[in-house]
Amino acid sequence: MQHATQRIHEVTRRPSPAPRIQPIALHEGLLWMGSWETNHIYGVDPKSWTVKEDVAAPGQPYGIAPLDDVLHVVVSLGGDDDDRYLFRFTPGRGFDANSQTPCPDMTGSHLASDGKELFLGQMHNRRIVTLDAQTRITREIPLPTRCGGFGFGPDGMLYMISADEEFDNLELATLDFAGKMNALAPIEFGARSLAYDGSVWYTADREAGYVVSFTL
Repeated sequence: MQHATQRIHEVTRRPSPAPRIQPIALHEGLLWMGSWETNHIYGVDPKSWTVKEDVAAPGQPYGIAPLDDVLHVVVSLGGDDDDRYLFRFTPGRGFDANSQTPCPDMTGSHLASDGKELFLGQMHNRRIVTLDAQTRITREIPLPTRCGGFGFGPDGMLYMISADEEFDNLELATLDFAGKMNALAPIEFGARSLAYDGSVWYTADREAGYVVSFTL
């Protein structure tokens, strides 16, 4: 693993629409995020920073990613590590209760998409898995460290927030599909989740109550 050689430049730091924002995704011009405090999903206009949609989730939202014109959301129904489900969420229509599908091994948290398939983080299994339409595992990517979120960025590369065993010493890094990680820059706050809009990254400073955009 290479040592981090770059720096993160914060572009904006704005109050989150609710406490303890965990998952973040971009879809149809809005920044979608879920709160561990309210168990709601919020659609926020990133320019005006106004909430355009506010919907109760079936449980605690852990991950969110767009694919096939809908948002897929990882939800914990009982607050445990082994009760995680995937739900489909359509803006303007809400959650599809019939879409409830167990995550592989009933565990999972952060979620991302490359536009073709879903990538589900399973920290307790120390891996990211790709899922087909029936949520069957098609590939495993080993995680060399703990992970505070991941997403696809410039050149279609997979980026992640790496952390040590105490979830300190966060870094932005790239991760290839063989599990090789290259550190890019230290992150000096408690970042969770990653979403890229083509020019800036978005992440949640979860416990501080902010949503941060940044560049390298």
